[in-house]
Amino acid sequence: MQWYSKTRNKIILLAPTLIFYLIYMIVPVLLAIGYSLTRYAGVGKPVLNDFKNYTRAFSDPYFALAIKNTGILLLVSFVMLVCGSFFVAILLNQKLRLATVSKALVFSPAIIASIIVGILWGYILDPSTGLINNLLHAMNLDMLCQTWIGDKHWGIYSISMVYVWQQCGFIATIYLAGLGTIPNDVLEAAEIDGASFWQKLVRITVPMLKRTVISVGVLVITGSLKVFEIVQQLTNGGPAHSSETLVTYSYSLTFGSREYGYGMTLATLTFLISFVIMMFYLYLTRDKESGGMV
Repeated sequence: MQWYSKTRNKIILLAPTLIFYLIYMIVPVLLAIGYSLTRYAGVGKPVLNDFKNYTRAFSDPYFALAIKNTGILLLVSFVMLVCGSFFVAILLNQKLRLATVSKALVFSPAIIASIIVGILWGYILDPSTGLINNLLHAMNLDMLCQTWIGDKHWGIYSISMVYVWQQCGFIATIYLAGLGTIPNDVLEAAEIDGASFWQKLVRITVPMLKRTVISVGVLVITGSLKVFEIVQQLTNGGPAHSSETLVTYSYSLTFGSREYGYGMTLATLTFLISFVIMMFYLYLTRDKESGGMV
């Protein structure tokens, strides 16, 4: 009876969360998969067309371009946030003057709504009136001026850097929390033994932050795969879908072209791609000694 009572209490406590998760997560995913097998314009009755939408997706050049752009965004974000934010956290963790103010300033972009970030950087990156090109003109560095947004080549890289700017402080804060868990005694003992800053960093700090680094990687991967507002505000996926990502392309087809069936197909494929990438990352970072995830 005691076991039954404990189990019942756990079920009662978990029930609201499980119901919420079922209604707003599991059911929409199942509905999307169902609609992906139909031809549907948002009104009327969906018409079953088996796997024709998936066949269309694999021959859709814009879908391939969206995969490429999403991969670029993921790669740039992963390198810059997982590695770059770590060194930002190391710098902020030093006993410097105005350290608290610096931490607040670095973190502040993370609390700005993504749509506002897009508007702000639109004024900075605009090729004609933007701050960057105007500064380059003022310094007689016209050769460095680029069409940061509105260009088929630079668009996705500009979006990637804006996303990195927004998330850098948030990721650095997570690293700072991890750095706070490293015992000072260990670092002091290494310093007494003559270890340099880089030796302490490589041999003590990084290994002891392994779990934090893995968690940061998960956040960066999931976050970069669903970047939406910044793309919509800066380029709207253009020009000619050149800066389209998987999320924005699925959205434009679903709500712009009213191809609900095909849009849900792309959303389903995006979900599967994200799941595969995440499982691969967790496999690479698994605890090999225990045979499980770190």
